[in-house]
Amino acid sequence: MSWTVYVLLSESHGVTYVGISTDVERRLLQHNGEVPGGARSTTRGRPWELAVTYGPYPDRGRAQAVEYQVKRRRGKQRLDWVEDEEP
Repeated sequence: MSWTVYVLLSESHGVTYVGISTDVERRLLQHNGEVPGGARSTTRGRPWELAVTYGPYPDRGRAQAVEYQVKRRRGKQRLDWVEDEEP
């Protein structure tokens, strides 16, 4: 099973959300309230669009490390993260 880091964009609220998943399409439906299970913090930003994905990564630990690096950026800077920028 591979893991993907994803960045969601809420154009209506001008915010981004970063997460990891093995099924990004299902996760987007959850964040938008179309199926149960989305993060509570994304309720206010609906509707969310999938802006960019990074990966896939072979294990959850690697995806979490990348997620951390992407989360260190703010706003739309998260959309152009490059893996070579890792420490």
